[in-house]
Amino acid sequence: MAPTTELVIARHGEAACNVAGIVGGAHGCTGLTDRGRRQVTRLAARLAAEHATRPYAAFYSTPRLRVVQTAEVITQALHLPPTVEPELRGPDHGDADGRPWTDVKTAFQGPPQHAPNIPYANGSETWNQYLDRAIKALQQVLARHEGQRILVAAHGETIEAANNLLLTLPRNACLRLGYVSDHASITRWQRPTNRFGRTIWQLVAHNDTRHLEVEQ
Repeated sequence: MAPTTELVIARHGEAACNVAGIVGGAHGCTGLTDRGRRQVTRLAARLAAEHATRPYAAFYSTPRLRVVQTAEVITQALHLPPTVEPELRGPDHGDADGRPWTDVKTAFQGPPQHAPNIPYANGSETWNQYLDRAIKALQQVLARHEGQRILVAAHGETIEAANNLLLTLPRNACLRLGYVSDHASITRWQRPTNRFGRTIWQLVAHNDTRHLEVEQ
């Protein structure tokens, strides 16, 4: 059963806002740390080895600085320039952008997923608004590249959106389950066609960090 479509999501490397516990929106994100760049270098080497034997047909990136910097390193290794997809950006944080996450979560009494239909800060998206936007963008990317290998440099939230889409989870599933996605990890979805002509999405790998073992 050869996969007809493959979606690989590579999470960005460790960023300064992650270390500081700062909400990393358009203003709060100041880019990767030195450790994050080392992580991404190893990630890119692994992706380049895959690309040499089974090339990626398309490469997408979100516009946040830490992801753009991650995509730059991947591009140098794969010689495949990314298409920046604004709708795949992380959640719009409103007034929470640049503030400590502990303050935001304390005021909201939990993370954004805790009350997915309520804005967690003035001017922010709700969690479900973010999911609706990201899922729609992923659907468009998948439709655009039917039968091809697709690489996306993105956020942990992007991985959550893809899982919600391809697992066909009900709205507000975030109240019952969550996902661990480490920096520079790989999540891999494949849709093969079996001998009966049926296609079904399969989660082949989640939070795959084998390429980072020397960093642990």
